[in-house]
Amino acid sequence: MDKLISILQNNKIDYEIIKHSKQIHSAQEGADYFGIHIGQTAPTLILKIEKGYYSLIISGDYGRVDLESIKKLLEVEQIKLAKPIEVEQVTGCKIGSIPLINQGTPTIFDRQLFRFSYVYGGTGVPQTTLKIQPKDLEKLNDIIMYLRE
Repeated sequence: MDKLISILQNNKIDYEIIKHSKQIHSAQEGADYFGIHIGQTAPTLILKIEKGYYSLIISGDYGRVDLESIKKLLEVEQIKLAKPIEVEQVTGCKIGSIPLINQGTPTIFDRQLFRFSYVYGGTGVPQTTLKIQPKDLEKLNDIIMYLRE
């Protein structure tokens, strides 16, 4: 988490790291725990594409991720969610703790996150959550594509 804090501080980002006593396993659990709209939760998924690995940051109310539509937008032959071991190799973190900021990883970003002043997501460390403005996530990640209007 030191790397994450360093990135946030060096870029003068307004953020909060919230420690909690239990692991949060879903967008709904996070929304209930923090008393926020489910759309303010921002899970980060790692996609495996023939070109390599990509981050996907989505609003918690996105529903089931339509990999076929992403495949068409990226103009690739194959796309799937990375396996847990691959996620750890790419991010250094386990599924459920993937940080919202993955510099150097091409990122697909859900525009619906901009509905909110702040969103909540992973820090790379279990039982901690990053509260951050969507515009700062956009600034700190290598966004290559946006989903939804």
